[in-house]
Amino acid sequence: MIRRFVYPRDRQAIARFFDMARSHDARDVRHVEKIIEAVRRGGDRALIDLTRRFDGVQIRKGDLRVAPEKLEAAWRALGPQQRRVLSLAKRRIERFHRRQRRRSWTLRDGLACLTQRYQPLESVGIYVPGFLAPLPSTVLMNAIPATIAGVRRLVMVTPPPRDPDSAQIIFAAAHLCKIHEVYQVGGAQAVAALAFGAETLPRVDKVVGPGGVYVTLAKRLLYGRIDIDSLAGPSEILVLADQSAEPAWVAADMISQAEHGPDSAALCIHCADELFEDCLLAALSRQTSSAPRRGHIGKSLRSNGAIIRTATLEQAVELANQRAPEHLAVMTRRPRRAAAQILNAGTIFVGPFSPEAIGDYTAGTNHTLPTGGAARFFSPLSVDDFMRFCNVVEITRRGIERLGPATIAFAEMEGLFGHAEAVRIRRKSLRARMKSS
Repeated sequence: MIRRFVYPRDRQAIARFFDMARSHDARDVRHVEKIIEAVRRGGDRALIDLTRRFDGVQIRKGDLRVAPEKLEAAWRALGPQQRRVLSLAKRRIERFHRRQRRRSWTLRDGLACLTQRYQPLESVGIYVPGFLAPLPSTVLMNAIPATIAGVRRLVMVTPPPRDPDSAQIIFAAAHLCKIHEVYQVGGAQAVAALAFGAETLPRVDKVVGPGGVYVTLAKRLLYGRIDIDSLAGPSEILVLADQSAEPAWVAADMISQAEHGPDSAALCIHCADELFEDCLLAALSRQTSSAPRRGHIGKSLRSNGAIIRTATLEQAVELANQRAPEHLAVMTRRPRRAAAQILNAGTIFVGPFSPEAIGDYTAGTNHTLPTGGAARFFSPLSVDDFMRFCNVVEITRRGIERLGPATIAFAEMEGLFGHAEAVRIRRKSLRARMKSS
């Protein structure tokens, strides 16, 4: 059902498992390139044609944009519990992300006035996938930090559903987050439209949000024309456990990620005994058999799942840092101590009462996280992703005198004599004025 390794005996096999490449098929790349070019040339006409071909939905030009009245109606149509749940999540996400806001600052030392000035991006497009079910959490996790950053124009794109009712929860979440531009277009063609613009859909500066292979490829190919958040891969979880962990809870957390799809990854690295491992296997089998998405879960565990037994907790932590997972759950006797040793993870869930699922919805942290080992150098989505800063430099008369000689020497050392002259001419002019006065 699932791979089983023993460390350090299976060190090489574990390394190969961790390094399983998820490269993109060259045919997929060419396919996405054609989609991008079609949208660049054809605009709305291409969007309508590609939507019919790939989504099986015939949409009219006038229906590409969802009227704000429909978004409000979708919110009003929700049941009281749904509105309460979405509002609770929104409040908690806002409270956490408000702490991330940066302020411009200035350094003055008599020679210069140096400012780092923060400002929000002008426009951002949020991609909300269709996947197996509508994902209103994706709307909240992307729109809220963008709004806190101060982005003026927020745009949402999402594939048009075959069943219009299934999109209502997405539209309701958009209304809650005050997104007034919502377009019914998905796939690589939506990303291309956000990058180039179309008659109905003006271009944006940045595209965020998860998607399938084609969406990810489109973001990669269009990076540079637009900014992107990251290249999202399949969802993943790693549970770090010892003998104190409850096998059924470990299994539940693994399954919570495996149900995303057959390419999701669910791992447990533990330093417990073989009895714990046997109990974990039994719990995985039992919970999978009764799960609504047992087909996806079974494929995920067989293809990308693993249980790794180590001799010590230190070895387990070392392996966890090598894997650098999207989600890392710590279920050990001293979870805070173990969590403090984790260097590479998108989000760390500490202790037995911190299931990853709460992080997906109501904890308040962002669930848009680096995948595929990218937690070694990428961070979760934050307010920073929707801001930029520029440096402002103002040199004083005293500064040009004091810093000028070193600047001239540095420029000439690099053979850039025009740079040196730009400083020298100012210093000469200043001295001439001083002599004449």
